[in-house]
Amino acid sequence: MDSIFSLAIANLLTPMVLFFGLGLLAGALRSDLTLPEAVSKGISLYLMLAIGFKGGAELGSSGLTGSILTAMFAAVMLSFVMPAIAFFLLRMMTRLGSVDRAAISAHYGSISVVTFVAAAGFLTYEGVAYGGFMVALMALMETPAIVSGLALARLGHSEPGAQKTPLMTRKVAHEIFLSGSIVLLMGSFAIGWITGHDGMKIMAPVIDDPFKAVLAVFLLDMGLLVGRRIGDFASVGASLIAFGILMPIVGAFLGFLSALAIGMESGDAMLLMVLAASASYIVVPAAMRLSLPQANPAIYVTLSLAVTFPFNLVVGIPLYFSIAQTFLGN
Repeated sequence: MDSIFSLAIANLLTPMVLFFGLGLLAGALRSDLTLPEAVSKGISLYLMLAIGFKGGAELGSSGLTGSILTAMFAAVMLSFVMPAIAFFLLRMMTRLGSVDRAAISAHYGSISVVTFVAAAGFLTYEGVAYGGFMVALMALMETPAIVSGLALARLGHSEPGAQKTPLMTRKVAHEIFLSGSIVLLMGSFAIGWITGHDGMKIMAPVIDDPFKAVLAVFLLDMGLLVGRRIGDFASVGASLIAFGILMPIVGAFLGFLSALAIGMESGDAMLLMVLAASASYIVVPAAMRLSLPQANPAIYVTLSLAVTFPFNLVVGIPLYFSIAQTFLGN
């Protein structure tokens, strides 16, 4: 039990999360601290490039097998389907508008890199092995959720009296699949896959070593955005907080069923549950800022980072580990 709390505290007290707290405090106190828009956009693009390339390079180094391809398919389907489930739950539980519901839903089909790293560290501490290809699954689960979230934002039936809009006209397809964030993320993944270990050695000084520092600046910027609009989140009420706890449990359950169906071992199954349970606060907020600027970041960033993230660290990771070991452990 002490190790679980130590893990939770260690991850909550990382510089990246603390910089988010600094931005949150500065924004709430109406400080004039700000990042230029061009810098914010550049950081968002950098993070998507780095995460996509790392996942592709890991897959290129490990190679493809039938079991890995099956796991990749399951991860993509989870990422694509879960936003629809989240969108439905949000419609039942809250009074949010369709754009905010879609933006939140995209976060819950995607993943949290820090939560994944914490879960991998937990497995290492417990002496349970897991496959390196899980990093590739992590990268693959970013883009389908963004596509699904953007598609949900275009649904005409989500608002009473809203104009009906066909889901997949040529214009809509261009907007979704050629969105700058998706092109960069998947393009970087493909380049990493093609170049593999050699490509990672070349790119490491740019996308590996500086990653955490750039992430800290990005979270500082997101904290400023949230802090200045924190009243919008407070006005939503307890139902949205309840969603932020319910949705990771739903995601973990779907992840467990998928792992069980494809015959994953306990370590890989636990990580898939974590991926399905976590909510993005890096790539998807960056993509939503670019693609759905009318959505409120005070709601979607605070929900994923201030509710779901600590829940997964303190309660989720040990719970998912226990379930995977009980049903799939050797």
